[in-house]
Amino acid sequence: MAHKVFIDGEVGTTGLQIRERLAPREDISLVQVAPERRKDPEARREALAEADVAILCLPDEAAKEAAALAAPYGTRLIDASTAHRVDPDWVFGFPEMSKGQRAALSQATRVSNPGCWSTCAIALIRPLVEAGLIDPASPPAISGVSGYTGGGKSMIAEYETGEVQGSFLYGVTQGHKHLPEIKLHGNLSTVPVFVPSVGQYAQGMAVVLHMRDLGETGMKAAEEALRAAYEGERFVAVVDPATHEPRVWPERLNGTNRLELSVHGNAKSGAATLVAVLDNLGKGASGAAVQNLNILLGVDEGTGL
Repeated sequence: MAHKVFIDGEVGTTGLQIRERLAPREDISLVQVAPERRKDPEARREALAEADVAILCLPDEAAKEAAALAAPYGTRLIDASTAHRVDPDWVFGFPEMSKGQRAALSQATRVSNPGCWSTCAIALIRPLVEAGLIDPASPPAISGVSGYTGGGKSMIAEYETGEVQGSFLYGVTQGHKHLPEIKLHGNLSTVPVFVPSVGQYAQGMAVVLHMRDLGETGMKAAEEALRAAYEGERFVAVVDPATHEPRVWPERLNGTNRLELSVHGNAKSGAATLVAVLDNLGKGASGAAVQNLNILLGVDEGTGL
């Protein structure tokens, strides 16, 4: 019997890509609401009650409302918004984050899907904190670039209509919505300085961790810590820095559910840059949601990916 899945917010960028991955699957039956009733609470309540799993592709407040609507029915939830990423009652949906995370997800009733920026940052930071290479009270600065699809429907419209052109920095007031989850799940005691940017291209992301005084020995130790953390993982890999040099291409993994990490630097100065690359709509959003769904359903993790 097929598993019933409801995508609440399937007309948004993340929802559409999840639907594309699930629609061809014979083991999934999509629960749908008629277009004219998508904002009708009763219609959504009926769909949430019918579904085995609901994936919430909604703004934060709407995601909280959907979670409340679903509560009486025991529907398992995957929330793609930022609403529950630091909530202790929700399991953080980054299976590769720690050795016990996948097992916790398999038993979870409520899963918070990570953000694209935080997936990259946590993947780099957490193993180095555990290896003693990053002081949790003094984390390195983070920067990076994402395609404009990471900004959702409004930003996509701005770029595709020509209202906005060019690239820009944002988050310079240090209040980015991903900072709380980076701090918590990166095992940090304080938030790092984080300056993201948007490029004039649709899809793809590169995130950089800036470290001083690491040196050649430290760079080797950092790469070893990352390799040990993700050994045997299907979707996360540590690659030879030569793969990325002399240029890092944020779009290199588009269309995949992969996350690739690499360690670069200058042995003489001791300065190092740790790089993470993924598709912000793949492993950074829709692909991650499908991966988490597969874990919840007990099917092969790579199904549909």
